[in-house]
Amino acid sequence: MTVGHDNSILMALLYSTPSVLGSIAPPFSLLGVDGKWVSLQDFKDKKGLLIVFMCNHCPYVIAVHERLSRLSREFAPQGIAVVGINSNDPLYKDADSYENMKKTATEWQLPFPYLFDETQNIAKAYDAVCTPDPYLYEQVNGEFLLRYRGRIDDSWKEESQVREQSLKQAMTALMRGSIAKVILEKDMIPSMGCSIKWKALSPP
Repeated sequence: MTVGHDNSILMALLYSTPSVLGSIAPPFSLLGVDGKWVSLQDFKDKKGLLIVFMCNHCPYVIAVHERLSRLSREFAPQGIAVVGINSNDPLYKDADSYENMKKTATEWQLPFPYLFDETQNIAKAYDAVCTPDPYLYEQVNGEFLLRYRGRIDDSWKEESQVREQSLKQAMTALMRGSIAKVILEKDMIPSMGCSIKWKALSPP
């Protein structure tokens, strides 16, 4: 957390932390903006699952939400689902409340479930750090094994400057069954974004 000269709280830039590839996705059951509960097991028939910790107000998310939607639309027919999870405390930023999540999902025309982690327990279980923080899992014998955690691409702000679509490459490799080879050949570069707004940081 950073404090400005006027004592205002500024958004802290953080990078996603390293994860153990092959680790099993923690289970979750969260309320979506459509009023339906969504769990990890709802995707057990999928080849892969991309979980992105995101929110409504972070400029890093605002800059890439259309890219995430395109990935969802492109890979859904190929068996890779996408889920967005908002774990920010709305007392810190009302823009991240459940009601505003519903408005944002409509405004952005999100084609994937957008879920509210009200207790923040899921973000803690995944060791999520920032928004966006993407996790790509492969479904193997009913379990989701982590295959990629890193940046979406090499230009978060200006899509016209993107030269390497890191996440798309990982999703394509997973679909083709060559994800392990891709990850072994190339180190994952962390994602970057606003820090998750934990309840302990909320004003009294």
